[in-house]
Amino acid sequence: MDIRSAIAAERTELAALLDDLAPEQWEAPSLCTGWRVREVAAHMSFGFRYSLPRIAAELLKARGNLNRMTDRCARADATAFSTAELATALRDNARHPWKPPVGGIEAALGHDVVHGLDITVALGHDRRVPEDRLRVLLDGVTPKSLRFFGADLDGVQLRADDLGWSFGAGTPLTGSGQDLLLVAFGRKLPPGRLRGQAADRFAAELG
Repeated sequence: MDIRSAIAAERTELAALLDDLAPEQWEAPSLCTGWRVREVAAHMSFGFRYSLPRIAAELLKARGNLNRMTDRCARADATAFSTAELATALRDNARHPWKPPVGGIEAALGHDVVHGLDITVALGHDRRVPEDRLRVLLDGVTPKSLRFFGADLDGVQLRADDLGWSFGAGTPLTGSGQDLLLVAFGRKLPPGRLRGQAADRFAAELG
């Protein structure tokens, strides 16, 4: 598939979804611990709005801690920009060539898809990521990527019930492909979305 076109489509679709959110939904918690929907949306356009010198300066302020830097920037930007501006930043940069420091262009797609799901799953929105985009990301799940995202799947096999995909060995953890992608990216999901003996291990209440 044309991954750059898939990225552009994902950003455009997510911007349209953000346009339709009610004010209280922007303030609701996301699947990203400590971030509301507002912070996730701000973070999604971080790479478009920050120059390399500014990123270097922000990283220096954070004493070299990337997670601390991205958290502080997301919180500041979520306050500085209106919700309309955050949605527009995503739409206007649909074809921006940004990609994460590691992982290449597939990682850019993963960044957008997973953060979009951080919003929609937390809100109980029924958006379904197109299967071709999901398959690119699911096929990229490896032991190395699990370690990078802090996903502990020891003794668990991920098994999608809506497409032909599984990963790992052990007790089956069943769910939709996009929910299992979130698990592989280190997320915990609202209860009831996953099935299997290990489901409680990957469930978390929002709030």
